[in-house]
Amino acid sequence: MTRVAFYGSSLLSAYWNGAATYYRGLIAALARHGYDVTFFEPDAFERQAHRDIDPPPWASSVIYPATEAGVREVLKAASDADVVIKASGVGVFDDELLAGVIEHVRPGALAVYWDVDAPATVAAMRGVNDHPVRRALPALDLVLTYGGGAPVVEAYAELGATRCVPIYNALDPTWHYPVAADASFAADLSFLANRLPDREARTDEFFLAAARYLPEHRFLLGGSGWRDKPLPPNVRVVGHVPTDQHNAFNCSALAVLNVARESMARFGFSPATRIFEAAGAGACLITDVWDGVERFLKPDEEILIARDGRDVAAHVRDLTFQRARAIGHRARHRILAEHTYERRAFQVDALCSALLASKRRGMAA
Repeated sequence: MTRVAFYGSSLLSAYWNGAATYYRGLIAALARHGYDVTFFEPDAFERQAHRDIDPPPWASSVIYPATEAGVREVLKAASDADVVIKASGVGVFDDELLAGVIEHVRPGALAVYWDVDAPATVAAMRGVNDHPVRRALPALDLVLTYGGGAPVVEAYAELGATRCVPIYNALDPTWHYPVAADASFAADLSFLANRLPDREARTDEFFLAAARYLPEHRFLLGGSGWRDKPLPPNVRVVGHVPTDQHNAFNCSALAVLNVARESMARFGFSPATRIFEAAGAGACLITDVWDGVERFLKPDEEILIARDGRDVAAHVRDLTFQRARAIGHRARHRILAEHTYERRAFQVDALCSALLASKRRGMAA
């Protein structure tokens, strides 16, 4: 049994926390590989009031006060773990958590930084020698990233990381699968994303522009933060969509849109959780252009590619129900065959097992 102390934003709540399903899929799969994970999350940003799941059987869950004292208390557990993981974007005391992980990790154990927003982190580190993550890199055994491909790996190496490996988003088929359509989510094109500064302009460009091109079509916008934004009259806002309703959301529209955040689109190779969740539900996906999409889904056959809102509108206008379902069926088949969290867990297990064995050999020499 490999003991893991994981310090992240939230395992229990996806409220303003898009990484939740990523954490759940990976940790549940790692548990099947003999990993005993304790996930530490702060009581912050009203996430505990918007839980999507109860504490699961495949991980221990610890919620701590979002205070300096709360951070100091949970960091004590790092000294008992074989693998200690600090994820990016916890939202409170991120710098203190990272420094504390390095301070408390015991000899022979691994200190890992798991970056779920690597393009933005890399951009913040460049030219800033005293950036907290950059300062920590020499003391870390491994950097894992949500995506980014070779550009992110090369950037982390240049900045001082010993080793950087992308662990891409994937599908947990026990969570995301086809369901019956729900009339409350009916639309010609649906888009689910929280309103964030480096996504809003691209949402305007790809989603809202398409709605203006197709005034007779129905558009559905889910996610937090959009209710006070001026929108075309054919766009309906439903607010935060709990994860147990994601399947219905994805299965009730003719097509589902993915729009990468600006930083992730620039680096490429950063497919969002939404892509795998929607494909797992058999939805017809339309995505903005980003390098590496063909590594995950084949353009025109398993996913549709759009350069701007006009392209999005053209796809929606030309789609038939039969073609949309055929694209969604092929996407689901591809993702199930090649991109599940079970496969990602094999990758993480191989990395951690090799590094732990190497460290232990070094200590015994």
